[in-house]
Amino acid sequence: MSTTTPPGPNPLPSSPPEAWEPLLRFARLAGRPLERFLRIEAASGILLLVAAAVALAWANSPWAESYVHLWHTPLGIRIGGFTFERSLEWVVNDGLMVIFFFVVGLEIRREIHHGELSEWKRAALPAAAALGGMLAPAALYVVIAGAPATRSGWGVPMATDIAFAVGILTLLGKRVPAALRVLLLAVAVIDDLGAIVVIALFYSSGIALSGLLVAALGFGGVFAMQRLGVRAKLAYIVPSVVAWAGIYAAGIHPTIAGVIVGLVTPVRAWLGPDGFMAGVRHELEHLAQVTPGALSSHEFAETLRHVDVARREAMSPAASLIETLHPWVAFGIMPVFALANAGVTVSGGALDAASWSVVAAVAVGLIVGKPVGILLASWLTLRLGIGTLPAGMTLRHLVVLGVVAGVGFTMALFIAQLAFTDAHLLAAAKLGVLAASGGAAIVGLVLGRLLLAETTASNVAQTADEAESSTVA
Repeated sequence: MSTTTPPGPNPLPSSPPEAWEPLLRFARLAGRPLERFLRIEAASGILLLVAAAVALAWANSPWAESYVHLWHTPLGIRIGGFTFERSLEWVVNDGLMVIFFFVVGLEIRREIHHGELSEWKRAALPAAAALGGMLAPAALYVVIAGAPATRSGWGVPMATDIAFAVGILTLLGKRVPAALRVLLLAVAVIDDLGAIVVIALFYSSGIALSGLLVAALGFGGVFAMQRLGVRAKLAYIVPSVVAWAGIYAAGIHPTIAGVIVGLVTPVRAWLGPDGFMAGVRHELEHLAQVTPGALSSHEFAETLRHVDVARREAMSPAASLIETLHPWVAFGIMPVFALANAGVTVSGGALDAASWSVVAAVAVGLIVGKPVGILLASWLTLRLGIGTLPAGMTLRHLVVLGVVAGVGFTMALFIAQLAFTDAHLLAAAKLGVLAASGGAAIVGLVLGRLLLAETTASNVAQTADEAESSTVA
């Protein structure tokens, strides 16, 4: 008969010495629902939806003027004779969104190094699906709204919003196998990469050489610090800001600087889990050998510093930054961006023929172009034997993936800001994105319940056999 040793008492005190225990207990009790909410995979999508709804209601309310005034509030800094002033909307779209694109760059770098994009056979299907899901919507947009005044919006329906898409799959519960979520994430990562290339090549103004030189100086500083072995993440803020300023001065959208810095961030850990455990074990053994009360504060601080270095280097800089920044991006920056950009005045009389063509082109591109492009490209890839369908997935799962990918939102709204300077056309593009994203979400949920059965141990093998037969066919 085996026995297990019960866990000993928690060595940590229940509260800090300066905390008032009754108030601390109340704060912990109040915080539990929030903690549970933030652990929900679809929580970011829910916040985006709420932010978009608030923006729409505000922009169409009697207080609509205050909405416009808020985002046009001037903000800036003044140092001596130097003044830099921009609107609050610019701070969100060109400042805070740099952090969003930085995290996108980190995730792309991680996936290329040791994720779904690290092997060609695994990357072929999501790469083809993402490419088809970008080209088909753009082509449909040009067919519907190819007039010179509206043609620039072809990039709007190309992008997928990963937060909403994952949220929809989460609502389908056990009907969605893990392989479908992984494939969606891979498609979204490549989709984001494609959107970044489109922004850099087609939605940037004339290139200024002086700005590129400043950007090169900033990126050079990042590389030089990496070669010198500088591991403190905060030290890279200064050269990164220099690179951002140079990209902005060059006429390229400044969010591209965030992507580039993310792509060059190291993805290999210095110590890793084993090194962390060995380092901490060594420090604990050293402390155990010291006579109680004989350890000086300086020696103890040095020990803690070594433990902190081991903790910091247990993960790669890229992985650590993703873990740190992702909650801030998902639950802070993206909802603020939605609040700033989803406030469209819904008034049919305010839209002319050109505006309606933009609404239709964006909506058709997302709702029709996305699933058609993804399905055709995936079918061709499987037919040619270039890629393979993940185990447990069939073409029915690809149909649901294609429809869900039609939720454009964040990136689509961002590209719309770059594509149109005319306020009416911009409002039309936003209206098309919001309508199409809502429609794609509803259709995705309905099709998911109609086409996908709940995943059980007995039908996993069956779906794998179906996937193999459909691939061969």
